[in-house]
Amino acid sequence: MTFNPKLPLVYHENYSFSFDPQHRFVMSKFARLHEQCLKKGLIHDNLYTPDLGTPDHLELIHCDNYVWDLWHNRLSAKAMRRIGLPWSEQLMARTFTAPLGTLKAAQLALKHGIACHLAGGTHHAHYDFGSGYCMVNDLAFTATTLINTDLARNILIFDLDVHQGDGTAALLKHNPYVFTCSIHCEKNFPFPKHESDLDIGLDNHTADKDYLATVEEVLTGLLQDLTPSLVLYDAGVDVWEHDGLGKLNISWQGIEQRDALVLKTCQQHGVPVATVIGGGYDKDHQRLAQRHSIVIEQAAKL
Repeated sequence: MTFNPKLPLVYHENYSFSFDPQHRFVMSKFARLHEQCLKKGLIHDNLYTPDLGTPDHLELIHCDNYVWDLWHNRLSAKAMRRIGLPWSEQLMARTFTAPLGTLKAAQLALKHGIACHLAGGTHHAHYDFGSGYCMVNDLAFTATTLINTDLARNILIFDLDVHQGDGTAALLKHNPYVFTCSIHCEKNFPFPKHESDLDIGLDNHTADKDYLATVEEVLTGLLQDLTPSLVLYDAGVDVWEHDGLGKLNISWQGIEQRDALVLKTCQQHGVPVATVIGGGYDKDHQRLAQRHSIVIEQAAKL
């Protein structure tokens, strides 16, 4: 199979670090995804590294007390339980760097038409609290930064993670230049949900045919109506039928078709697209990395 050697990819080596391998959140997936991309010949001289992040950057969208308390390990035990990850300096380094990775991918997409971040999609982070393994919101940060610096006039966040992007919806609720769309499993985390500009809640066990038809219809309509400067695509793979936190019945091939559909549709409409990997849960860590590599493979085929 021939891949485009010029597809911009964004990654930082601090994304993975020594972490409990039995934890539901697979911290090794970022390094494993990088290895998977190397193995498949997707990485040449096309790999970009974001700057190291600090709480200063995230004050743009988050409460300054929250991000600094998080950084210095001053959050309450209850707040950390809501996040679901044990605090460490390594976790803070990757947490505050990853949003700059999504921003860099978006900037590269605006220049090259498409770019992929080997992380990102922390859509459950809210203004002053984290939730669901998400501490800061890279999607809201990136969209707000691009709008504020006039690099984009309007942005579509197209979130296909199996869980609704509640934090993104809440953070961008009053931003008229960013449209949030979430297609997710309705009877799944988070509870309660926050209203996106467009929410499509799917029934449990929705399978490939109906799912792909919904994605195509919704995305095509939004691109026609909004004519966005950029699409930020959250390609969560927790829609897979055997995902540990899923509840949908999307096959592996269905994910491939979904990602190809999203990327080709954006390309056909002349809209740049930046991808983030979103959620995915699997006791087989290598299999999870392979699932996350699907969107990058599909992007590299364009």
